[in-house]
Amino acid sequence: MLIDDLRAAFLTSGLSDQQLDELLAVGHEHFFTRGDELFREGEAADLLWILLEGQLQLVRGSVNETIVLATMNTPGQWAGGLRAWGDASSSAGYRATGIAITDGRTFNVPSDDLGRLLGEWFPFGKHMVVGVYQTVRGIEAAARQRESLVALGTLAAGLAHEINNPAAASLRAVEALGQSCDTMLSSLVNLAEKVIGAEQYVALDRLRRQLAAPSVVDDGAIATMDREEIIGNWLEGRGVDDAWKMAPLFASVGADRAWFEECESISGPDALGAALHWISSTIDASALLAELTDTTKRISHLVEAVKSYSQMDRAALQRIDIHDGIESTLVMLAPKLAGIEVTRAFGTDVPLVEAYAAELNQVWTNLIDNAIDAMEGHGTLRLMTRVEDGRIVVDIVDSGHGMTSDVQARAFEPFFTTKDVGKGTGLGLDISRRIIIERHGGEITFDSTPGATTAHVRIPISRQDAGRPAASVSGVFGARPDGPETLH
Repeated sequence: MLIDDLRAAFLTSGLSDQQLDELLAVGHEHFFTRGDELFREGEAADLLWILLEGQLQLVRGSVNETIVLATMNTPGQWAGGLRAWGDASSSAGYRATGIAITDGRTFNVPSDDLGRLLGEWFPFGKHMVVGVYQTVRGIEAAARQRESLVALGTLAAGLAHEINNPAAASLRAVEALGQSCDTMLSSLVNLAEKVIGAEQYVALDRLRRQLAAPSVVDDGAIATMDREEIIGNWLEGRGVDDAWKMAPLFASVGADRAWFEECESISGPDALGAALHWISSTIDASALLAELTDTTKRISHLVEAVKSYSQMDRAALQRIDIHDGIESTLVMLAPKLAGIEVTRAFGTDVPLVEAYAAELNQVWTNLIDNAIDAMEGHGTLRLMTRVEDGRIVVDIVDSGHGMTSDVQARAFEPFFTTKDVGKGTGLGLDISRRIIIERHGGEITFDSTPGATTAHVRIPISRQDAGRPAASVSGVFGARPDGPETLH
């Protein structure tokens, strides 16, 4: 009889007959056959599964492999029921996928009824379990939230610094442009007062346009200073005001002695100063407009990078270019990349892929940030992409100190870190792994030697190929009290 099976199972062997009757009243017997999937990681843990007969495997996996983490083969071992320790809206889910490897039976108890019965039978014990369970979840949430906020603050500060530079340059250019426009207008008035003719003005404009597309070779600071000195002396010799202020402008656009002599012959000695002030102000204005174009493009590029990184106003699941996300991540991390050489070897045949773009950007952020920290601000970061066996492969390689075998073995454990408090992105490799495996059906692995640590990320091109991978296990599964625990 079922009540005898429960008496024989170590988990329920200590219950009284009345308690067993109450448990039987809310639960039910479940028969399974080999190959059945009884529960799946991530789904709400609405049931407690107590093994009565047979064997179950607890597995996790990726696209091309399945890892068996534990086997339930002893009557009384259990899984699930986690919602018994939270409220009705609790999102506690199964921590692994349970696969039947033989025929057998379980006794299933709804989590809500489990919580109610335990509260009636063992109120102190239930309060202890609930306290521990919710405290651990609260600590996890608070720790991740704090580190995420610190990381967000670091990214925001870096972005503000990146935007401040071109913004400040734009402001300076605008102020200087105003002065150049004033000089241009006043020099035109001076030219008019010198009573130059229309033919003279047209000839001066022709000379001005000769300098509009300069072809000056950068032959070093000393040669440039020599040209400025020659021009300054020539202008001073003719009594031109602000000679040394105009000399660098004319030197920068390639004006030579022949050009100045032709300008003097056209304007005449009296109007030479006004003509040169007008031409120099147009040169200055053109240079300032070019600087404004560059700085505003830089700001626009940063804004676009932020929008791409955050996927603002875009669908969660979309067809994306993997390279766009990597590039926007590099922009966000630009302040930390100072002193690091970044090389790219992106495959030209890498297609668009259907993915959760914002989540992938968090993965790139985490992996690249780890690589930067490993290199301690100096080294080479190599980013490579290619297509291999129907998957997009992204390799992130750093020239840092490498990962020890112990660190590699524990890299994907929740809460495991080798960084000091306050460092990092707040997204552990455990979260990155879940994004890649569970959300995209891919896989993430590491190869490491001193001077060359590689993070390999593989994402199926087609979501149909990805399927839904077996889940990772990080929850609690029952064990015999006198034997080793199945898994914590």
